[in-house]
Amino acid sequence: MTSSGRIQVLRADERPATAWLNGGGVTREVAGFPVGAGLDAFDWRVSLADVASAGPFSPFPGVDRVITLVEGPGMTLTVDGAEHPVDAPFRPFAFSGDAVTDCRLSAGPVVDFNVMTRRSRVVAAVDVLTAPAAVDVPPEATVLLVCLTGSAAVDGDAVLERYDAALLEGAGPREVRIRAGGVTAVVTLRPSR
Repeated sequence: MTSSGRIQVLRADERPATAWLNGGGVTREVAGFPVGAGLDAFDWRVSLADVASAGPFSPFPGVDRVITLVEGPGMTLTVDGAEHPVDAPFRPFAFSGDAVTDCRLSAGPVVDFNVMTRRSRVVAAVDVLTAPAAVDVPPEATVLLVCLTGSAAVDGDAVLERYDAALLEGAGPREVRIRAGGVTAVVTLRPSR
């Protein structure tokens, strides 16, 4: 494997919180592409949300979503009439942004990790690491690592604390080593075929 490409560290304390229009929570964007694109123009967007109250999800036609519980007692998503408990931490749940989706909190606020991809442009895989591992960065992909608990060291030099992220892009293929002292999400983003 080659070591070409770069690692961009994105610190949690540098992310602004954006309040939801319905007052039910706030979102902090971890990363997105194109950089600075609005909700109607992104190819992909990764965020953390503090969910304070139940309510409907905003529709995102043409977008695939993956949501992962990070903190709190959990929630139940009703997606096109079918209930799906999201009550076990660090287990990604995929659903369509086209679906009519409603959220009911189990017993109080939660923090969730969200990955959204424009179906016609990008496909995402979301994996969760709880032990040291090698992560492949395919040549055509972007990989985003997000430390969800504890800390993580990327290639021995970049140290991520809770909610910090590392964006891996550039020429590949290559492999990076992750030493996780907690839980780290690995989001692999590839062009749709």
